[in-house]
Amino acid sequence: MAYATPQTFLINAPPPATMSHQDKPVVFGTEDLLMSLCNSVTRVLTVATQSQVHYSGMVQRISKTCLKPDIGCFVLFDGGFSGLVIINFSAQAAMELYESYLLSMGMSRDDLVTSYTSDEVSNVMGELMNQVVGDFTGKIRRELQTHITQNQPKMLVLNKQVMLSVDANLDNPEARRVTFYTGNNNIFYLELAMDRTEFIKLYDFEAQEAPDPDALMAQSHDAPAPAPAPAATSGSSDTDDLLKSLGM
Repeated sequence: MAYATPQTFLINAPPPATMSHQDKPVVFGTEDLLMSLCNSVTRVLTVATQSQVHYSGMVQRISKTCLKPDIGCFVLFDGGFSGLVIINFSAQAAMELYESYLLSMGMSRDDLVTSYTSDEVSNVMGELMNQVVGDFTGKIRRELQTHITQNQPKMLVLNKQVMLSVDANLDNPEARRVTFYTGNNNIFYLELAMDRTEFIKLYDFEAQEAPDPDALMAQSHDAPAPAPAPAATSGSSDTDDLLKSLGM
């Protein structure tokens, strides 16, 4: 970012009314928010499944968002801006992520279900989706200094002949689709619909660092134990004497 040449003003003189043409504001738009969301997807799924998840360098402009087979998941968010996130998993992608996630947690392969239509697969994918959106909303709070909330992810196992359109009640919506690849190159798609919006940086600030869960646990463990409550003073107070006189 280029900076204007410093100027000298008289004491108490008002600043110039217009910015220099060299002072271009930093603007965060739909594509920036989409990239942040995509990075949350890859980071969370890569860590959770211990496999490399990545996304395409191309993004599609689409006219509407839809839940599509084999497993569709959607989350609505609201607050600083409103929108809808949909992830459509193929059966192969869902089963790969499901198996990799639970195996990385130490479960035996014999304990895993073998059908993507099982409720257990939907529950696990919903849990991963919740972690993704939680990571995204945390970054929005730290980096854009605004706040958004989301509902619990909704998972649906869909038949090949079924497609569901989800209405997010947006005034001026923009929709995008990005292709993702699992470690075994199975495909799933992320769709984002949100009101057209821009975040314009008014002044420089340091974005907060993401909290380290291990550091927070260590800090909680090392915190001093609370001091014991002081012992009650001996002797009867006026209130105690009154209660005794009443036989209480």
